[in-house]
Amino acid sequence: MSNNENNTVLVVEDEPKIRMGLRDFLEFHGFSVTEAVDGLEAERIVSESKFDMILLDLMLPKISGEQLCASWRKGGLTTPIIMLTAKGLEREKITGLNLGADDYITKPFSLEELLARINALLRRTSPARSVGSKFTFGQIEVDIAALKAVVSGKEVQVSTRQADIIQFFAANPNRVISRDELYQAVWKESMTDIETRTVDMHIAKLRGLIENDPAHPQMIKTVRGAGYVYQFQGC
Repeated sequence: MSNNENNTVLVVEDEPKIRMGLRDFLEFHGFSVTEAVDGLEAERIVSESKFDMILLDLMLPKISGEQLCASWRKGGLTTPIIMLTAKGLEREKITGLNLGADDYITKPFSLEELLARINALLRRTSPARSVGSKFTFGQIEVDIAALKAVVSGKEVQVSTRQADIIQFFAANPNRVISRDELYQAVWKESMTDIETRTVDMHIAKLRGLIENDPAHPQMIKTVRGAGYVYQFQGC
């Protein structure tokens, strides 16, 4: 239960029994839960607060779950979304996923299955869950809690922001990460044109600490016009 104590979940569900049941179950397993009874309330809450996970009913009063999901993704929201619905048709699932939902579960569902899906999705989207606080990044040993890295046998100090960037790349090896995605993941807010330079500046400084030749990086490489990629070869 304690593994989830820092995770926040927004439950968007208009049926009181289901909503309260989800709240009680998730709180029992350590989550901090916020509730929304319709699409309009959910839209307002998400505009004001950030969450680690959104459980979104498909059929909602005022604004449907489909409309919300499409709007949030269009606006750049990257929070994982699991759609909850009574509809079981294949085309409904495909529609939900195409709109940007990360997973889909049909009512009635097992709460234990839902919990397993939530935890699996959080592992994929949360660097801390994926790689932990101590991990290997290329040939570098990293200790996030201590803000230290061992580079070529020498210990170097990294900033909190640099540690977060390393951890995010380590959790997403061999995948091109856009500047916008990296900024939202590390800075926890949407990126503007000004912040593009902020991302590049932090990457340049980080390369200066961890790359043998920062001018020709081997770990965090630039993908022209797309962003950056951490190239992990594995064993």
